[in-house]
Amino acid sequence: MNLNLPYPVLRLRPKEDRRLRAGHPWIYSNEVDTRATPLTAIAPGSVCRVEDAGGAPLGLAHINPHTLLCGRILSRDPDEPIDTAFYRRRLEQALTLRQSLFARPFYRLVHGEGDFLPGLVIDRYEDYLVIQPGSLGMEQDLALLQEAMVTLLHPSGILIKGSGPARSLEGLAERVEVLHGHVPEILEVEENDCRFHFSPRTGQKTGWFYDHRANRARLRPLAPGRRVLDLFSYLGAFAIPLAQAGAATVTAVDTSASALALLQDNAALNQVSTLIRTVQGDVFDIIRSLRDHGESFDLIILDPPAFIKSRKDLHAGSIAYRRLNDLAMRLLSPGGLLFTASCSHHLSREMLLQQIAFGAQRGDFQILGEGGQDMDHPIHPAVPESAYLKGFLLRRSSPGEAGDPPEPAG
Repeated sequence: MNLNLPYPVLRLRPKEDRRLRAGHPWIYSNEVDTRATPLTAIAPGSVCRVEDAGGAPLGLAHINPHTLLCGRILSRDPDEPIDTAFYRRRLEQALTLRQSLFARPFYRLVHGEGDFLPGLVIDRYEDYLVIQPGSLGMEQDLALLQEAMVTLLHPSGILIKGSGPARSLEGLAERVEVLHGHVPEILEVEENDCRFHFSPRTGQKTGWFYDHRANRARLRPLAPGRRVLDLFSYLGAFAIPLAQAGAATVTAVDTSASALALLQDNAALNQVSTLIRTVQGDVFDIIRSLRDHGESFDLIILDPPAFIKSRKDLHAGSIAYRRLNDLAMRLLSPGGLLFTASCSHHLSREMLLQQIAFGAQRGDFQILGEGGQDMDHPIHPAVPESAYLKGFLLRRSSPGEAGDPPEPAG
């Protein structure tokens, strides 16, 4: 129980409450009336009562006075204590949703703003939780969160995976350590009728990416008999289900030798080793080499990491997406399928389509469908950034279906 009520006040400048009243959970430092409530007087990471310019309450927020995004709304009720009971209620809401969607306890349990816990990500791997506190406030509330997680879920272990640009912006150092119980070096996840081993400590993000689960399942019926190229394959979350579903061959490409070693272990675990060939190296270089050797594929998966980390990367990152899609389309056989995705939230759906359209000038392509993040990554209606994952399934026409236009320059 938090005994420090009432919370200190953070007052906004006139008219700066409109976005919060429309449902957005973020407060920027230039929206604060620093004469009435100096940010320098607020302890970093503390909870404040947020008020409009007239003193009307707007809710409670974690405050970091040293960042541009200085506040994150936790509750619209200004009288609700932010204590263990608060976090348990939020976790219970998130858990109820996941249990209604998934038969087995493998999912993202908390997706930040989408689950009304901004600055927090929790992935569940059956008896283990991997938590990513991305804000100073969540970092300082770890003891409350731990008590709520333990009493609700009784996990065998909780691992803090404190890494990434969000933490550095908050002034937080990277940390990877066990918060509760024990966490093995290798965990297992079940997805799309397959089993995968991964490293929560050294792997990307929490070690696994649940967000593409539905997209992977949607592609499985398209796999039988096809030659598959899986670019940026990581641990084989696309490659292995496609091989299991009847792909003729799967070529998995990644820059990480350690990721490909785990992919090979996962292929053996799922009895598809004979169908999967791994290639380690720069993906751009390997695509060009495959093209130069006259290779072609019937199904290509293009799921790169986020090339656009911030707005300043938008131009260079957009060009990278354009080049990748253009190169991948050159490897696609007539009648072949390309699933292409972007997890850069700064790259909108429309902008991704523009980059895809450049490569699509080389032949006749159809968009057969779209995909986004799975339902354990809920989107906050007022926060466009929470809808970060975009994906398109394209088909290249076969000869005789349509005339091929001339190739574009470049």
